[in-house]
Amino acid sequence: MRWTPGRRSVNLEDRRGQRMTGGGLGLGGGGFGRMGLGGLVVVVILSLIFKQDFLGLLGGAGADTGTDVVEGPVASTPEEERQVEFVSFVLDDAQANWTRIFASAGHQYQPATLVLYRDATQTACGFGQAASGPFYCPGDAKVYVDLGFFDELHSQYGATGDFAQAYVLAHEIGHHVQSLLGTERDVRRLQSGDPRNANALSVRMELQADCYAGIWARSTEQRDILERGDVDEGLAAAAAVGDDRLQRMGGGRVNPDAFTHGSSEERMRWFQQGFSGGELRSCDTFADLR
Repeated sequence: MRWTPGRRSVNLEDRRGQRMTGGGLGLGGGGFGRMGLGGLVVVVILSLIFKQDFLGLLGGAGADTGTDVVEGPVASTPEEERQVEFVSFVLDDAQANWTRIFASAGHQYQPATLVLYRDATQTACGFGQAASGPFYCPGDAKVYVDLGFFDELHSQYGATGDFAQAYVLAHEIGHHVQSLLGTERDVRRLQSGDPRNANALSVRMELQADCYAGIWARSTEQRDILERGDVDEGLAAAAAVGDDRLQRMGGGRVNPDAFTHGSSEERMRWFQQGFSGGELRSCDTFADLR
C-alpha cells in the first residue's frame, strides 16, 4: 500500500506497557501449564475458530479472580513502531471512508478505538487474550489487536504483505459498522431465539464484515493507494483464516456445521463482492432470511 509513516491515530489506545498480574491469569499450574505443545496448538486453533478464550477457560482467566493491571513503559523496536503507524493509517483511512458512506446516507459515523496490547487485556466483553486473535468488542466499540498476530499471520498462515494486515483490521472495523447499523444486535437476538442456527448466523455476520473490508479496499483503489498485488494479499489472508483451513490445521476433519466465520472460498468471495460492488447493498449476506 502507498502510505506515509510518521503519525499515530487519535483513535489509538496503546496498552502495550500494561501487564496482568494476580490470580486472574491462572497461567501457573493451571490447565495451560500442564498442557503439552500439541494440546496448546489445538486450543489456540479452537480459540481462533470460535473467537472464544479457551486458553482463559483452561487457566481461569475468564473469571474475575483478582487480576491487577500494572502500568509500565512500552518496550518497542523501530520496526514495531512503524507497524503502529501503519495500523494507525489503516484505521484512520478505513474510518474516514465509512464516515463518507454514512454521511451520504444521512447518518453520522461514530469512530471505533483501536487498542494495542500484549498477551492479555481487560475489555467490556470480558478478558481478552492474544491467542484469540484480533477481535471487536461492541460493548466498548473497540478493536483489540496484539501486533504479534501479524507475525503469526505471516509465519503460520502464509498470508504475507501489508495489505494482509490491512484486511484483518478492515474486517474488524466492519464489525463496528455492523454494531452502528444494528446488525450485531439483530443477529444476537436471532441467535438467542434459534440456538441451533447460531453458528450459521455467525458465519453470515463474519462474511458481511469481509465484504465491508472489500468496500474499503475498493475505495483505496479509487484513490490510488493500492499497489500491484495488494488485493491478492487480502484474498490470501481471507483464505488463510477460513474455518475449513483452520479445522485442517487443528488436525480434525472439516465440519461445516461447526463453521462460525465461513470457508476460505466464502471469505474470499465476499471480500471480492465488496470490492466489486463498493456499496453497503453489495454486502447483504442475510438476504434469504427476509
